[in-house]
Amino acid sequence: MIKNYFKIAFRYLLKNKLYSFLNILGLALDIAAFVIIILNVSYERSYDKFDGSEQVFRIYMDYKEGGNFVPGDAQTYNLTGPTLKKEFPEIIEQVRLYRLEKVTFVNGEKVIQQPNGSLADESYFRIFDNPLISGNLKDFEKPNTLILTSTLAEKLFGKDQAVGKNLSIFDGSSTPMEVVGVIKDIPQNTHFKTNYLISYSTINTWNRMGSNGKPNWNRNNFFTYVKVASNTDIASLQKKITGSDFEKNPHERHNIEAISDIHLHSNKPYEAEANGSNSRVSFLSAIAFIILILSWLNYVNLATAKSLERSKEVGIRKVAGAQRSQLVFQSLGESLLLNLFALLLAIGLVYLMLPLFNRFVGKELFLGLSNLTIILPFLGFILLGTLLSGLYPAMVISGFMPIRALKGKVIASRSGINIRKGLIGLQFFATAVLIIGTLVVSQQIQFLRAQPLGVNLDQIVALNGEILEKQDDSLMGEKASVLESELLQLPFVDGVTQAKTYPGDGYDNLSSTVGITFPDGIERERQLFYLYGAKSNYFDVMNLNFIAGKGYAPVLAGIRNFDIVLNETFARIMGFTDPSEIIGKTVKFWGESFRVSGVIADYHHFGLKNKIEPLIIGNLYWAYGGSMDNVLVKMKAIGLSSIDKNLVQIKQKWKDVFPQSTFNYTFLDKKFEAQYLEDTKFGVAFQLFTGLAIFIAGLGLFGLTSYTILQRKKEIGIRRVSGASVLQIFTLLNKDFLKLVGFSFILAVPIAWYVMEKWLQEFAYQTKLSWWIFILAGTAAFAVAVISVSFQAIKAAIANPVKSLRTE
Repeated sequence: MIKNYFKIAFRYLLKNKLYSFLNILGLALDIAAFVIIILNVSYERSYDKFDGSEQVFRIYMDYKEGGNFVPGDAQTYNLTGPTLKKEFPEIIEQVRLYRLEKVTFVNGEKVIQQPNGSLADESYFRIFDNPLISGNLKDFEKPNTLILTSTLAEKLFGKDQAVGKNLSIFDGSSTPMEVVGVIKDIPQNTHFKTNYLISYSTINTWNRMGSNGKPNWNRNNFFTYVKVASNTDIASLQKKITGSDFEKNPHERHNIEAISDIHLHSNKPYEAEANGSNSRVSFLSAIAFIILILSWLNYVNLATAKSLERSKEVGIRKVAGAQRSQLVFQSLGESLLLNLFALLLAIGLVYLMLPLFNRFVGKELFLGLSNLTIILPFLGFILLGTLLSGLYPAMVISGFMPIRALKGKVIASRSGINIRKGLIGLQFFATAVLIIGTLVVSQQIQFLRAQPLGVNLDQIVALNGEILEKQDDSLMGEKASVLESELLQLPFVDGVTQAKTYPGDGYDNLSSTVGITFPDGIERERQLFYLYGAKSNYFDVMNLNFIAGKGYAPVLAGIRNFDIVLNETFARIMGFTDPSEIIGKTVKFWGESFRVSGVIADYHHFGLKNKIEPLIIGNLYWAYGGSMDNVLVKMKAIGLSSIDKNLVQIKQKWKDVFPQSTFNYTFLDKKFEAQYLEDTKFGVAFQLFTGLAIFIAGLGLFGLTSYTILQRKKEIGIRRVSGASVLQIFTLLNKDFLKLVGFSFILAVPIAWYVMEKWLQEFAYQTKLSWWIFILAGTAAFAVAVISVSFQAIKAAIANPVKSLRTE
C-alpha cells in the first residue's frame, strides 16, 4: 500500500513538471539558505565553549560616569587575579594574560613575524581546555620560556622536535627564549586567539615589559580570567566583586562576565579582538526561520491551488471505495516525496554554496558528521514543518464531495479562501519587514562611509616592521629620520611623518590613562583620556584642522617635549567653550606639566560606531622608548595603477635603511573601512536572504492567483461576454491582492521601525529612519505583488471566454 502511494505520487509529480519544479526549487533554496544560516549562527554562538567553560569568567573594569557605573575596560590590573582568588573562596583558579599584538621570531635564517600571543600564568592550562601535546608544564614556570602552537612550531622548526630548542624573539630588542611545550592550534571560535604563550615570570626579565611586572593597582593592561567552583552562585559572587574596593578607588570597580558571553555581548575598550554582535546573529536566525516558514506556506498555497485540478480524480477514487484516510496518506506521500527531493537538492546546494559563503564571511564553516548534532534538531523542525504543510492540502483534497467532484463543481469555501489569504498576508508582512530592514542596514552603512572623518586618509600608507639590529634606541630614531629623507626623494611622495598610531588603528597602540590636573588647578582623578605620540609634521600630513593655536615645534628623538595638542572634546570637558582660551595653559599628568599649544577639530579615531573620546597628541618619543612604531607616507594624487610600483620603491627604501628587518604596510583608508567590514557583510547577507524571501512571497502569490483564477474562471468568461475589457478584468483580479499586500505592509511598518531603531542604537552615529525608506519598501512590496499576479491575470483576461463557458 505504502509503495503504491509513493508510486502514484512520483507519477503525479512527473506529470506536473512546472508545479513540481517550482515547489522543489523553492523548498531546496530555502532549506539550503536555512542550513547555511544555522551553521553560521551556531558557529557564532559556539565561541569559548569548551569542557568546563561554564565555570570560566572574565574580570573587567566598570568606571563611574555621573552617578552610575558603566562597563569601561576589558583589561584589569596584575594584582586583580591573585587578589580575587585570595579573597573569594568561590574562585579556585585565576590567570593573567598580557596581550602581545605581535612579536618577531628568529631561528637561524628563519624570521617570522607572528601576531596574537601573550604572557600567561602556568594556571592557564588549568582553566582553558588546551593541554600540552609535548613538553613539560613545570618548565613553563621558569622565565624566558615559551609554548608554541603546533602550526607555529612547524613554521619555525619544520618536522624537528621543537621542545628544548632555543630561539630569539624581537619586540624592540632581542631576547633569547627556550621552547618548553607545544599545544594544538587554538580554535578560531574564541575571542582570545593565541599562537604562543610566554611564561608570566618573563615579565621580570624581559626589557620590553618595563615596570609592568611590579604588583600595582594603577596599570590595568592585563586580561584576567577566573575559574569558579561548580555550583557557585554567580549573582552572589558578582555582588561581592563589585562591592569590593581593593584598589581603594571609589570611581571604579571590578566586575565579572561569563567567557561564553564575551564574543556576542561585549564591546569594551581594549578587547582582545573585535567581537561579534548578538543583534546580527538574532537577525540572521529570524531570517532563517522566516524563509523556511514562508517556503512551507508557499507549498500550501500551490498544493491547494492544484487540488481543484484533481477533483475528478478524487471523486473517482471515492466512488471506487477509497477512504478519506487513504486519500490523506496519498497526499502526504506526495508532500513527503517532494520535500525529500528538495532536501537532497538542498544538501547539494549547501556543499556548492558553502565555499563561496566562507570566502564572503571569512570563516571555515562546513557540513559533515562532526557537526551533524547542530543540524539534527533543525532537521526535526524541517520534518515537522513538512508534515504540517502537507496536512492542510491533504485534508482539502480528501474532503471533496464525490458527486460535485465528478461534475467539476468543486468550489473553495469562504473559510478556505480566507486561510489562504491570511497565509499570503503573513508572507508579505514578513517580506515587508525584511525589505525595510535591508534598506535601513544599507542606509546606515552608506551613512558611515559618507560621514566626514575630520582627517584625510586618502593615499596614506603606514609602514612598520621589526628592526633586527642590535642598536640603541637613539640610533633607531636617527635611522627613521634617514628613512623619512629617503622617502621624500621619491617623486610620488607628498609627505612623511611618524606616529605611534593613526586613525582607524583602534585601541591597540593608543595609550589611555586617568588622573589629570586641569588649568584651573582642579584635579580629576578619574578623568579618562587617550593619548599618543606623533612628530610635529603629523598634523600637516594628516590634514588635521586646528581650531585654535598650532602644533608643537620639531625636536630630536629622545629629547623630552612637553607641548601637547588636544582635541576639541577634551577642551570642552575642561570647561573651555572657546578653545583659544586654553592655548598656553598648563595641564598635569604622569607627574609632568604639559603646555597646550593647540586644539584640533574632533576626528573619528575609533570609527563611527564609537563616540569621540578626549584625546591628547604629543611629541612623546621619550614615553615610548624612542620609537613611534609607524612611518606614515602620504602619496600624491596618482592613478591606482601606479600604487604597486610605488610600494616596490617604498619597500626598497625601507630595506636600504633597515636591511635586517621585517616590512609591513597598511593603507589607512582600507584599515578604517575594515571597522565596518562585519556590518557590510551583514548588510549584503541581509540583502541576499531578503531577496530570497521576496522570491518566495512572489511564488506564494503566484500560487494563490492560480487558485483564484481557476475558481473565477466562469465569472471572468461571463464578464468578458458582457463587454468587460481586458484592463477591467486585469484590475479586478489585482485589486483584492493589492488590498491584502497593503494591509500587510501597514502592519509591518511599526514592527520594522521598532526592530531597526533598536539595531541602530549599536552605533554612536546613526542615520535617521526617513519616511522615504517606508515608501520605497511599500513600493517594492506592491511591485512584487503586481509582477506575481500580472502574468496569470493577463492570461485569464485575454483568454477566449467561450472555453470557460462551454460546459454551461
